[in-house]
Amino acid sequence: MSDEPPVRLYGFAHSGGTFDHWAANVGAGVEPVQVSLPGHGRRRRASRVHTCEELLAEILPRLADPRRGVFVLYGHGLGALVALAATRALHEAGLPGPALLAVGAWPPPHSEEGVWQRAALPVSHADLRLARSLQEAVREPMTAGPLATPLLVVASEGNALAPPAIADDWRRWTEGPTWLRTVPGRHYFVRGRELPRLLGRACRITGRLTRRTTSAA
Repeated sequence: MSDEPPVRLYGFAHSGGTFDHWAANVGAGVEPVQVSLPGHGRRRRASRVHTCEELLAEILPRLADPRRGVFVLYGHGLGALVALAATRALHEAGLPGPALLAVGAWPPPHSEEGVWQRAALPVSHADLRLARSLQEAVREPMTAGPLATPLLVVASEGNALAPPAIADDWRRWTEGPTWLRTVPGRHYFVRGRELPRLLGRACRITGRLTRRTTSAA
């Protein structure tokens, strides 16, 4: 058994998303951590946040400790924007970011007009405000230079909102390598087993490559 600490897999989801079953499916060497947005999931009683700044103030302290080791972010649905915004904020602050950014079931910020109408997803006024704030924030130029974070785009053939072809548009958001993987299901494929298994494999590969690069530096 490896003595290396596990790769932390932080998951961000919107309504209808849950990561409760991930621990049984990600496999060895990966520690899944569900980050519920205020007003959703396990934090449904909390007051919802309305701006990117409010949201980042909540989640960045959990990610900004350089002693945490290798970590990966996965955002599902609106959570994809959250994961992207967090990655950019860490980069701007000069802090270690995720070794891999993974997004699923959501189009990139520059192609999101009418997304709620196309998806027919349950959405509140607070969600709309937050989505608009996130879009505006991630479209701002970065003073620290462009991202080079590797990007994994997860799509499903049955999701008209974000089909596999959407990966081409996500590539413009990082200068790092980008991969596309498809899984069964429609928008809520986050509930199935294929996604955590896929992300678990990606975390193990990312962890090995990151540690190898660090030890060789």
